[in-house]
Amino acid sequence: MYASFKSIGAYVPKKTLTNSDLEKIVDTTDEWITKRTGIKNRHIADDNEFTSDMALEASKIAIERAGINKNDIDGIIVATITPDNFCMPSTACVLADKLGIYNVMAFDVSAACSGFVYILNIAKSLIESGANKNILIVGAEKLSSIIDYEDRSTCVIFGDGAGAAIIGTTEDKSKSILDVHISSDGRYGDLLITPGGGSARPCSVDMLKSRAQYLKMSGNETFKIAVKTLSEDVINILAKNKLNANAVDHFIPHQANLRIIEAVRSKLNFPKEKTVLTIEKYGNTSAASIPMALNDAYEKGNIKKGELMLFDTFGGGFTWGSALVYFG
Repeated sequence: MYASFKSIGAYVPKKTLTNSDLEKIVDTTDEWITKRTGIKNRHIADDNEFTSDMALEASKIAIERAGINKNDIDGIIVATITPDNFCMPSTACVLADKLGIYNVMAFDVSAACSGFVYILNIAKSLIESGANKNILIVGAEKLSSIIDYEDRSTCVIFGDGAGAAIIGTTEDKSKSILDVHISSDGRYGDLLITPGGGSARPCSVDMLKSRAQYLKMSGNETFKIAVKTLSEDVINILAKNKLNANAVDHFIPHQANLRIIEAVRSKLNFPKEKTVLTIEKYGNTSAASIPMALNDAYEKGNIKKGELMLFDTFGGGFTWGSALVYFG
């Protein structure tokens, strides 16, 4: 029995934040943002719209497209760095309640932008061990809640949204999740970090005054490591499975920055027509990035059953991962 990627769904908030809007908030220009990131627009959740709400809308679509009843789901895993609540309850538990699904496993994973590939690996393992039959996996982020809109190096990059998938079973290897690689290196943790609010720097007046509750990023250093790591990881997973770039129908990278995507794509010789890009209209949505990009391509009719997808991602931690997935 193999694990199979059964369906995809996504949700983006209605409110948008354009480069022109950001020109009025910080010292930046549309030209500078576009050149540095490839981003033109990002979606921002309302004040009363939470990570679990976006996850709920994406999940409803994924469940319907999978052709299953919500009561068939026996596990829920949410990847997020912007949970509804600090510590507990997990956003997965909140989501389960909003879906009306009870007495099932539900938990969150914090792996930043690599979160969706991390939970894909967990779901694959649980399905193939026989522990579960239908797992709902969700990457959902309200990054606007941890972004400093006085810091032009970060506020121009990130947006909000959610993507969800049903991971089920199949006896057909050509409809399976072929392989997943995930890894990390904590030595570079300080290069992409939210320093305040945890046990190392608990919430206090001084912590808030220093704006340590917001995401901080060393962009140049992160860029260099990301390109090298992403390229090597894809080379390794393709080699392990005795495949080359020609065998891949769709390259779906984490939508972090257009320059990173282009550098990796060029190194790996993936043609532009096989590369899924949504960075321009959504920005970087962290754990929601890959499922949102996949959903975008699916809704355009570009991804068909049985086609081979390659996911590739890199995030804070540092964490990274890649996956070879047949669309089941």
